[in-house]
Amino acid sequence: MSSKESPDLNLLYTLTLEEIQNAEIQELKSGFYGMLSEYLGKLKIEEYDGIEKKTKNQLSNLFSVLTEFIINSRLEKISNNGNFSRENLLDEEKFIIDSNQEMNERKNLIIQSIINGKSKFVQSISNEFKNKPVVIRFLKNTDQIVCVDSEKYGPFNVEDIATLPND
Repeated sequence: MSSKESPDLNLLYTLTLEEIQNAEIQELKSGFYGMLSEYLGKLKIEEYDGIEKKTKNQLSNLFSVLTEFIINSRLEKISNNGNFSRENLLDEEKFIIDSNQEMNERKNLIIQSIINGKSKFVQSISNEFKNKPVVIRFLKNTDQIVCVDSEKYGPFNVEDIATLPND
């Protein structure tokens, strides 16, 4: 499927089967997910009545299910095989796994610090996380609060936005 042509349900089904039946991640054209997203977006805003509406909804559902199946299958292969090749990954999939790699690096850093008795480093990571700023939008009026840094914040009104320590 090139990025210019309209998605074909039979081809998407075939790609899904190939992905499921092969141990390796299959090659997909760059822009594959973008093209599917564009097609589904257009399909979902089209207005029909009666049988055409049911057909459109069913087609949209089939495309959605197959797309989700492809992505989940590819990501499962990645998580089951630590030494996978990034060659056939699309940018969207790389975006997903980058956060996974960062999580593993952090986990290993914590484990090694604990094992090597670097308690001050472990404590500093804990304190850094507690004090890491987070942006919050208030959905209701909230009285003044005291955060982990012992500072007072607020009071806050509905729809106020504040940057507060994580804990």
